[in-house]
Amino acid sequence: MGLISSLLALFGCDQQKVDQAMKQAGDKARAAWNTIKPDSQLFQGIQPGVSTEAELREQAGRPDIVWEEEDGSRRLEYPRGPEGATTWMVSVGADGKVAKIEQVLTAENFARVRPGMSRDAVRRLLGKPTKVEAFALKKEEVWGYRWWEQPQEKAFFNVHFDQGSGMVTTTSRSDDPARVQGG
Repeated sequence: MGLISSLLALFGCDQQKVDQAMKQAGDKARAAWNTIKPDSQLFQGIQPGVSTEAELREQAGRPDIVWEEEDGSRRLEYPRGPEGATTWMVSVGADGKVAKIEQVLTAENFARVRPGMSRDAVRRLLGKPTKVEAFALKKEEVWGYRWWEQPQEKAFFNVHFDQGSGMVTTTSRSDDPARVQGG
């Protein structure tokens, strides 16, 4: 991480200078930069309907997971955690071109989570959770997603699963621990 810190100190968020230094530093440094790159630069230059999956991966790096769809399209997941509050899903058509880029941690998507949904369905909708907690006495597992509830305020959206069936039982909301603890 020393290299990344040095690059940020030297160049700030000047993408062109960072890219030049990254070419010299190699793939490992590029991968590290992509994990901490500001959201505003993550998909810079990527245009739906024009850019290819290869161009996307060159700009944004390796996705956390790739969902293969029956129609030949793909959905690439870019979570920005653990402290981040955004998860990006990029849809790539069967033709290999980027079709859509969307930030999925939204109130609209949270409202789509319903009792009876599977873990897989929730992961495909919301991406990788910020935290996973098991509550043995309640026989439940809770996935927590940190998100921007208000422009300056983060909170957690929680999805409760029955440990036996793996299905959603309910959802809840909680304050971000950093806010509660004054961090």
